[in-house]
Amino acid sequence: MTEQARRRRKPHRRPRRDPARMLAFEALRAVDERDAYANLVLPPMLRKARENGSLDARDAALATELVYGTLRWQGTYDAVVAACVDRPLREVDPPVLDVLTLGAHQLLGTRIPPHAAVSASVELARVVLGDGRAKFVNAVLRKVAAEDLDGWLERIAPPYEDDPEEHLGVVHSHPRWIVSALWDALGGGRADLEELLRADNARPEVTLAAWPGRSTPEELLSSQGGEAVVPGRWSPCAVRLTEGGEPGAVEAVRAGRAGVQDEGSQLVALALANAPVDGSDGFWLDACAGPGGKAALLGALAAGRGARLLASEKQPHRARLVARALAGSPGGSQVIAADATRPPWRPGGFDRVLVDVPCTGLGALRRRPEARWRRRPEDLAGFAPLQREILRQALSAARIGGVVGYATCSPHLAETRVVVEDVLKDVSAEWIDARPLMPGVPSLGDGPDVQLWPHLHGTDAMYTALLRRTG
Repeated sequence: MTEQARRRRKPHRRPRRDPARMLAFEALRAVDERDAYANLVLPPMLRKARENGSLDARDAALATELVYGTLRWQGTYDAVVAACVDRPLREVDPPVLDVLTLGAHQLLGTRIPPHAAVSASVELARVVLGDGRAKFVNAVLRKVAAEDLDGWLERIAPPYEDDPEEHLGVVHSHPRWIVSALWDALGGGRADLEELLRADNARPEVTLAAWPGRSTPEELLSSQGGEAVVPGRWSPCAVRLTEGGEPGAVEAVRAGRAGVQDEGSQLVALALANAPVDGSDGFWLDACAGPGGKAALLGALAAGRGARLLASEKQPHRARLVARALAGSPGGSQVIAADATRPPWRPGGFDRVLVDVPCTGLGALRRRPEARWRRRPEDLAGFAPLQREILRQALSAARIGGVVGYATCSPHLAETRVVVEDVLKDVSAEWIDARPLMPGVPSLGDGPDVQLWPHLHGTDAMYTALLRRTG
C-alpha cells in the first residue's frame, strides 16, 4: 500500500458503548437464553448499574422502556423485520434479532429520531456483534425506517374482514390463539377486545398493599412528597405509585410492613376474608402461597380477628419468600413447604382456604409481556389436571360450611369457570356470589364468580370463584 493510500484510508474507530442500550440488550438476552422474566432480571441490573455509576436516572428510564417496549411488541416487530430480510427469521442469529427488534422499537415505538435510532443500534451491533453483522443491522433498520408503525401495519396485517383474530394479533402484538381466547372470555365485540389488547400493552402502575396491623394506606400516602403516591381504586389497602414511583422509597416497604401487590390480587384475598361463614373462624389456609403477597394480606386480616393462617408453598425457595413476607406479622401465622395436591394437613380443618393455582399467567401480560410469546395452547392441557386436583384438595381441607376461594391470574375459560364447574360435579359445594364482596368495583358481570380486567378495572386479569363446602 502506498503512503498516499494509507492517508486516504479511514482510520478504525472503536464503537461507542451506550449504557442504556447495552443494558437493554443484556436483559433481552437473559429473557431469551434463560427463559427469565424481565420484571425479575431488569431491576437488579438497573440497581447495580446505578450503584456503580454507569447509568443515570435518564438512562435507566430509557433502558426500561426499551426492554418492556420491545417485549410487548415483539410479534409485530418480528413481522416487520421479516419483511426486511432475505431469509426466514429462524435463520437470523438470536443476538442479531434482539438488536434488530430493539432498533425497530426505537424507530416505530418511541420518539427517538430515525437517524439516531439507526445510528445507536448500529453502534450497539458493533459492540456486541462485530463490524460485519453491524452492516447487516444497518441495512435492515434503514428499510424499517422507511415506514412508520401505521404504514407497516397496513403492509403486514391481513384485513380485519378476512381474518379478524390475525389482524388484531398483528396490530396489537398478541399471538392469534391468545386473541381468540380473550375474545371468548370477554364475550364482547371488537371494541371491547381492542381496549383489552391496548391495556395489555400499557405500562402498569406499581400498586402497594398496606398490610393491616403493620401499616396503613395513610402512612404510605404520606411517605413521599408531591404526587408520587395516590390512593388505590378499589381495595381499602391499596396505594398506587404514579409513573416514576419507586417502591423502595417507601419506608414501610423497606421495613417489610407493606408490599408490592396488584390491586386485583388484593381484591381476591379480601373477598375470601370477608365471605360470611357460620360458626368458627379461627383457622385459615393459603395452600399455594408463593411468593407471599396474598399470604401477607390474609395473615394480617386473620390476626386482626384472632385467627391463625397456615401458608403452604410447594417449592422451598418460594416458601422462603412467603416466610419473608410474613415475618413480623402479628398473630400465629405459620409457613410450610408442602404440595397442595398431597397435603399434610387433616381434611376439614380450615374455615377459610385460598388456592391461587398455577396457570398460564395470561392475566398479567402487562407485567410479563414475554409470557405471551412463551406460552402455547398446549400449556393449558398441562395445567388442567393440576388446577382441578388443587381445588378438590382445597374443598376437602375446608370444614362443612367453610369457604374456599379459587383464584388464578388468567382469564382463559379453560383455567377459570370450566375448572370450577368440573370440580363441582364431584364435590358437595355451592357457589357464593363474590360480587358483593368487592364493594364499589364496577363491571363484575353476571356472577357468581368474578373476572377482573386491565381495561375495566386497571388490575391484572384476576379470576376468583368463592365456594362453600356443603358436605
